[in-house]
Amino acid sequence: MEEIPVTKSISSYIIQSQDEEIKRIALELHEGVGQTLYSLYTGLQYIEMGIEQPGMKAYLQEMQQTMERTIKEIQMLSVELHPPTLSLGLVSAIKSYVRLYTSTYGIVVTVESIGEEKILPEQNKIAVFRVCQEALINIAKYADIDSASIQIKWREDEIKVVIVDHGQGFNVKKVLRENLSSGLGAMQERMLLAGGTCDIASTQGKGTSILIDMPL
Repeated sequence: MEEIPVTKSISSYIIQSQDEEIKRIALELHEGVGQTLYSLYTGLQYIEMGIEQPGMKAYLQEMQQTMERTIKEIQMLSVELHPPTLSLGLVSAIKSYVRLYTSTYGIVVTVESIGEEKILPEQNKIAVFRVCQEALINIAKYADIDSASIQIKWREDEIKVVIVDHGQGFNVKKVLRENLSSGLGAMQERMLLAGGTCDIASTQGKGTSILIDMPL
């Protein structure tokens, strides 16, 4: 039996602990703070119906709009931390996140799933999702484009995910060399700890492609 390096075991444990804590915070945001704000929002609507003074009505409407924006921001943060659809499967979680991502950043992302979706272990599913999420966030920050694509290929013994944009591109080796703790390094480490790989290829002026390969 292959001996797992101690450092790899520790890193895997840390990431798993972080994911569990993130899931807990996301749930508290959604079911705690979010629900409380929604109750206050509906209460303001009820109060508005009983007020006749135009000035007070306008003030209440302004408060409602502020609270509605806050509720949406909390919903977005909750989904970004841990999408509830992750329990329904990887493809559902990615599509759900992409809808939120498009409404936030205005970047249209096409998601294509080829083959029959397989059931992944929870930690592997989280690892693949997090890498896709990080890749999309990087696209929004640096690529300067309005579209991207994610292709998920299901095979009997592996899953391959390809994320492509035709944006500005960058020097992968330089970024990794100058900032080992960058999002790129974290993406690769996550997949390594989950037993997969994450290959990043980019050409300045032509775009970036990220290939995730995970044995099943």
